[in-house]
Amino acid sequence: MHLSAEGLLVEGGEGVRYVPSPNCDARPAGMPIELVVVHNISLPPGEFGGSAIIDLFLNRLQPGAHPYYAGIAQLRVSAHFLIRRDGEVIQFVSCAQRAWHAGVSQWRGRERCNDFSIGIELEGTDETPFEEAQYARLSALLALLKGQYPIVAVTGHSDIAPGRKTDPGPAFDWNKVICK
Repeated sequence: MHLSAEGLLVEGGEGVRYVPSPNCDARPAGMPIELVVVHNISLPPGEFGGSAIIDLFLNRLQPGAHPYYAGIAQLRVSAHFLIRRDGEVIQFVSCAQRAWHAGVSQWRGRERCNDFSIGIELEGTDETPFEEAQYARLSALLALLKGQYPIVAVTGHSDIAPGRKTDPGPAFDWNKVICK
């Protein structure tokens, strides 16, 4: 597994898909990637599988498909990566670009975390234990990212947007994440 010069994850037959999201833009010039933000997502809430997360990140979520979707279908959000329950990795945004995952955020006194971070979504909820396959893929991805970029921290969305966000939540076991 490695990153191409364009910031895309390349793996030898291990199930990485690239599904480009329009919800991204250029990082500020000269801005190093120093932070990885771990999130969780499930759509509809508490349900796994299906295409709703992909649809959200591609701006094609249908508001009438589920009552919850009416309130989020207009959002323009993305992440660099999604790790499904079975460990499949989907990349939506090149690491060279700024994904729109953190929102209003602050880390060590710096605002606009999207400028200098990579966002990784885990398919899950705050209360549902994550799968071993997800921890394994997350650990491998973090090792790769730390070898490629000057990453100084891996944190949760809740840590950069306290009071606004709770993910990855109490069911996420940081002890299972290998950040070498």
